[in-house]
Amino acid sequence: MVSEYLPLLAQGAGLSLCVMLLALVLAVVLGLINAVIKLFGPPWLRWLSIGYTTLVRGIPELVIMLLLFFGGEMLVNGLLSVFGIGPVRFNTFISGVLAIGFVFGAYYTETFRGAFQTVEHGQLEAAVAYGMRPGQVFRRVMLPQMLSFAIPGINNNWLGLMKASALVSILGLEDMVWLAEQAGRATQKPFLFYFLVAVIYMVITALSGWLFNRLARRYALYSSTAREVSS
Repeated sequence: MVSEYLPLLAQGAGLSLCVMLLALVLAVVLGLINAVIKLFGPPWLRWLSIGYTTLVRGIPELVIMLLLFFGGEMLVNGLLSVFGIGPVRFNTFISGVLAIGFVFGAYYTETFRGAFQTVEHGQLEAAVAYGMRPGQVFRRVMLPQMLSFAIPGINNNWLGLMKASALVSILGLEDMVWLAEQAGRATQKPFLFYFLVAVIYMVITALSGWLFNRLARRYALYSSTAREVSS
């Protein structure tokens, strides 16, 4: 019976990885946008960004996920009932991705904001003197330089996001944690399946560490080259 559940567990692992990667993309996009707003946006947008990061980082991921999923579903159905529209059910996959991306977007905001502030102003002034427009300065100088400082924080937040992705099983998504629980109950071997899930997470962690180390070396070389050119 154990062997019958292994292909299902592999499918669940693929689903969990999709949740992680899509949530990562959303979190990075939110983090970049909010970091730019915090540094260069108008005051009212800065206050909204500060409120977002402060509120989200002060509440556990599970609580936010339950609030967005169940609370959001109740709110939407309450509004739809006014127009006589029947109840709707939120998609657990999309809800999990949005909730995790929303939460870790706040963490990536602070990571990117600190990395932007670390970029040397001399390089920005040299780019402006060279004739670059503000958009070009941001895209060609500031963004690559920022990434060389942000990669360790990106890696740390990714590890937190990866572990938080296991919470989507509470919403009913049939990821590898949910399937491991079901398989453990059916075979009376819960430790075995949870151990396999732990091994899968460790493999993802090891591969992620290798990838981020390569990225760190690459952007460190880019950063040092940029400094030599600007000097």
